[in-house]
Amino acid sequence: MNSTWIRRLALSGIAAGLLALAGCASTPDVRSDFDRSVDFTQYKTFAFASPLGTDRSGYQTLVSQHLKAATQRELEARGMRLDESAPQVLVNFNAALNEKLRVSTLPAPTMGLGMGIGGRGYYGYRMGMYGTFPLYEERVSQYTEGTLNIDIVDARRKQLVWEGVIKGTVTQKTLDNLQPAIDAAVTAAFARYPVPGPAAKPVTR
Repeated sequence: MNSTWIRRLALSGIAAGLLALAGCASTPDVRSDFDRSVDFTQYKTFAFASPLGTDRSGYQTLVSQHLKAATQRELEARGMRLDESAPQVLVNFNAALNEKLRVSTLPAPTMGLGMGIGGRGYYGYRMGMYGTFPLYEERVSQYTEGTLNIDIVDARRKQLVWEGVIKGTVTQKTLDNLQPAIDAAVTAAFARYPVPGPAAKPVTR
């Protein structure tokens, strides 16, 4: 499995960790929601859904492996343990890439309108004396937005009880080094989990 093929897999829609969270040009949007009737401290064991939403064609991707490792770290920091035989909650992931357009309004250079005597243009009489009202132009640029979902499901009831969503701009730098971005994305999501990690504050119900 060469690096070029792995990159193609990531770009085809399994971009769970492709949010530029570490040294990114834009701040990621992190949201979460949870079932406020649930006592999350009751959950002591977890496992991962099979297949995961980030798996492809019957096999586990490297993105899925990085996500599992980062999520296991976060849940174990909250006193839970991996138990594939009798999990109280199941963890699932999903991810997507979407092409977006960004419109920016910027001041445009002021230009003379029409030619007049001496080739100075109609507004040539103002040159060197004072500035004019600024003109503005719109610039449209394309960028790639990645979205990562982390689901926590009550295994007995088969009911979603917590969801973390992270959106951010994907950069080539992130594509070239997935694991740090995945770690940062998962950490950002679990900062909003109802059971706080070490030195974290609990989420308000």
